[in-house]
Amino acid sequence: MKKWLTIVCCILMPAMLWAQEDSTAKPVQPPAIKEGALPESKSSVYNPKVAIRRSAIIPGWGQATNKKYWKIPLVYGALGTTSYLFFRNLKQYRESKDAYILATDGDETNDYLIKEPYYTVRNQPDRIRNFRNQVRQNVDYSALFFLIFWGLNVVDAAVDAHLKTFDVSDDLSLHIKPGFSPTANTTGISLVLQIGK
Repeated sequence: MKKWLTIVCCILMPAMLWAQEDSTAKPVQPPAIKEGALPESKSSVYNPKVAIRRSAIIPGWGQATNKKYWKIPLVYGALGTTSYLFFRNLKQYRESKDAYILATDGDETNDYLIKEPYYTVRNQPDRIRNFRNQVRQNVDYSALFFLIFWGLNVVDAAVDAHLKTFDVSDDLSLHIKPGFSPTANTTGISLVLQIGK
């Protein structure tokens, strides 16, 4: 076992040493920009307005714009589930509505048109009506949740696009500065957290 451990260490150690940064190396200069050309900034690549517009048109397009591809299946999973529930509840609502009409029309010769499971309770139309009302409410809820998930998809794309341009540099410093507060009309000392340059 020690022999294999030694071999693995001998193979991995040079790779780990090569991965270290050289502190004596000169910093690399950015490439020269041609005259008249503007450098491409992060804010132009990740524009929140573009991400919002794209997500509002096609769900998941804003996430693809922000290069958050792992979120696209979540978006379509949420929207697909609510769509499935909407159409299933809508079908049940139509069947229960037809069954209630046939059960309350007073004509027993057309009772054979009532589908199961409503046929077994055709003599109790109140149960069919209560089920119909409940399913109608579920249709409304599934449509509402579909719209909520679509809106969350747009909000997520907007937040991701805004956070892409957020500065996460190492220059985080806390300074004590004297200052004047126009609201309180007083002078005092403030703690200022400087983020970025």
